[in-house]
Amino acid sequence: MSTSNPTTPNKPEHQIQNEIRLALSQAGHTAFRINVGKFLLQDGRWFDVGAPKGFSDVVGFRADGQIFFIEVKNAKGRPSKEQLHFIEMVKSKGALAGIARSAKEALEIVNGGK
Repeated sequence: MSTSNPTTPNKPEHQIQNEIRLALSQAGHTAFRINVGKFLLQDGRWFDVGAPKGFSDVVGFRADGQIFFIEVKNAKGRPSKEQLHFIEMVKSKGALAGIARSAKEALEIVNGGK
């Protein structure tokens, strides 16, 4: 299994996210990538699609049903205020959640160790 190096600042977040999803799957967990986007309508208005602002990049559940949320960042990435608020909110409800810069860190979150 390939895990990313959290000290590699040039690795794009989508690559880290793919490594995380693969590692979680190999460990027997179910994980989904959350897509968001924004596009301009013909009438000049913007339309947002996907999850609400601050929602984590990867969401899933373990075999025991415990849900988890992972915000993926590269070595230079910093979470937004909304992302930090979302993580704290879901943790307060009993979910596992955190920021991962590598597959190793994501597995630590999911296994309850971070």
